[in-house]
Amino acid sequence: MDSVLIGEILAVGLFFGIIATLLIGFPVAFSLAGTSLVFALIGWLLGVFDPSNFGALASRYIGFMTNEVLVAVPLFIFMGTVLERSGIAEELLTTMGRLFGRVRGGLAFSVIAVGALLAASTGVVGATVVTMGLISLPAMMRAGYDPKLASGVICASGTLGQIIPPSTVLIFMGDMLAGINAQVQMSKGNFAPSPVSVGDLFAGAMIPGLLLVLLYFLFTAWKAIFDPESCPAMEVSDAERARLGKDVLTALVPPLLLIVAVLGSILGGIATPTESASVGAMGAILLTLVKGRFKWGMLRESAIGTATVTSMVFVILLGASVFSIVFRMMGGDDLVHEFLTDLPGGATGALIVVLLVMFLLGFILDTFEIIFIVIPITAPVLLALGVDPVFLGVIVGVNLQTSFLTPPFGFSLFYLRGVAPGSVSTGMIYRGAVPFVALQLIAMAIIIAFPALATWLPKFIYQ
Repeated sequence: MDSVLIGEILAVGLFFGIIATLLIGFPVAFSLAGTSLVFALIGWLLGVFDPSNFGALASRYIGFMTNEVLVAVPLFIFMGTVLERSGIAEELLTTMGRLFGRVRGGLAFSVIAVGALLAASTGVVGATVVTMGLISLPAMMRAGYDPKLASGVICASGTLGQIIPPSTVLIFMGDMLAGINAQVQMSKGNFAPSPVSVGDLFAGAMIPGLLLVLLYFLFTAWKAIFDPESCPAMEVSDAERARLGKDVLTALVPPLLLIVAVLGSILGGIATPTESASVGAMGAILLTLVKGRFKWGMLRESAIGTATVTSMVFVILLGASVFSIVFRMMGGDDLVHEFLTDLPGGATGALIVVLLVMFLLGFILDTFEIIFIVIPITAPVLLALGVDPVFLGVIVGVNLQTSFLTPPFGFSLFYLRGVAPGSVSTGMIYRGAVPFVALQLIAMAIIIAFPALATWLPKFIYQ
């Protein structure tokens, strides 16, 4: 049998072998590296893989460790963890609930608004969904909300951290797409390509993120008008109403100032994402001091939580590097290139197929696992076909956010199920998520039809 064909068969087997290993329940990082090593050994025995290719791993790992862009990841995670552990996020949620709860659908509006604010300050989906599930879901149930609507609003709003900056997913995608785009442009003879940065992706994600928030608001308003029993107004006592102005000022303004400082410095070109992340981390600590919520135990828990999440993400990245080398050297890249370029519909058809594959993988893999596996394989082909790198990063982010919401495997649904009371069944959570999945698909269709929604702001700001 032809050695090229053998290599391609092994590359396909490697991809599905990793998925099967993950379904069995093995840890992700070790599944990526371990399965890749097994197929590398088979390829070596069959003469289609040279073990000396692993010599590139050392320089790649050193590159990860010395990459200043990736330093922003633990800093942004730390900022969000501090806001969550200190109770500032909880205070923001309860205050916004009292502010909007007096109108029909008000509690749902407040959850969406706070979800967007927490997304802009934490970027961690699981923490946001759990926080809002613990605080808002009981309040919405006491107010007489339809459990399906309450669950859907919380799950959808909690996943906004996937797309609204400073999303940690966008940081990794921005770093990867920058290198891939440079290689693709050089292969085309363009030795001075326009650089792609994390700041470009942050700016590109702003309008699509706000589009999603707008769609959530419109759906909630529609429910409030045509199905008022599903989202009744909440009673607010005279005492709560009297101190509402002061509570809003103290609970809302400081986090907003922190968000403006972080995102404004990036979008305004004043600071790099890494520099603004350090501002955000220190700003979160100062915020706890100003609000009297600083405790050494809270700081210790935040540091440990940050180290845990960061270690998990980077170990997955290291394992994915092993997979990338084995897959590429056995001809997997060429196979993917031939498959995508032969699809009908050109660049759009190839993009839709890649998004569909990522969407399905979102049922069984975490976001970071998907981007570390799929982006290095498919992005070179899509960018060579003419897809804008910023548009690609943004639409992938929205797509993965959608898979977080989709029953029966959406991670966001499981997060809420873990903290929801027994009166809210799993079926209610699933049915509540369906309308918001439809809104996500509408948003994706709008962004694909009008790519300028993702590309206009970065060009306006940086060019």
